[in-house]
Amino acid sequence: MHKLAIGTHLRRIRIRQNRTIQDIADKCHLSRNTISKIEANKVVPSVATLAKLAKSLGSDVGALLEENGELACVMTPAGQPQENLTQTEKGYHIYPFASEYKNKKMQPFLFVARKGQVKKHHLAHDGEEFLYVLEGRIKFQVGDVEYTLKEGDSLYFDALQKHWVIPASEEAKYLVVHVFS
Repeated sequence: MHKLAIGTHLRRIRIRQNRTIQDIADKCHLSRNTISKIEANKVVPSVATLAKLAKSLGSDVGALLEENGELACVMTPAGQPQENLTQTEKGYHIYPFASEYKNKKMQPFLFVARKGQVKKHHLAHDGEEFLYVLEGRIKFQVGDVEYTLKEGDSLYFDALQKHWVIPASEEAKYLVVHVFS
């Protein structure tokens, strides 16, 4: 996979369901313009927005990330995540592992956050998350508690709790596994 085509998949599923952009926007509490930009692949939505879009379509995040075909196993070669990062609207870069795997019960992501690029924002969405810091340091808040995490630290939390992340070092790399509810 060379570039995320989330918008293409979103549009395909929406049209198959005979739904309007406005209907999806209303269900996700987003603007019609934002959905249009996502469908045109001009904006890569945050993970929380992906989860909302998938839920509004009665689907899963994997359906918005997949390329085609049904696979029993997906192998990602070393280096591919770093070479194929996509910047989100919130300023961090992501790589969704195994996007080709359909009907996932979880979605692992590599996140790369650079100081000064990530816009401070709060997220809350269905499911649970596991976060593991690979390199650097991040500040991560879950509910009212702020954690400063370094390489090797991890968190597991209910994603319905408001949470946010901001890099505490020049660059931080971390793995997030979103488990769908």
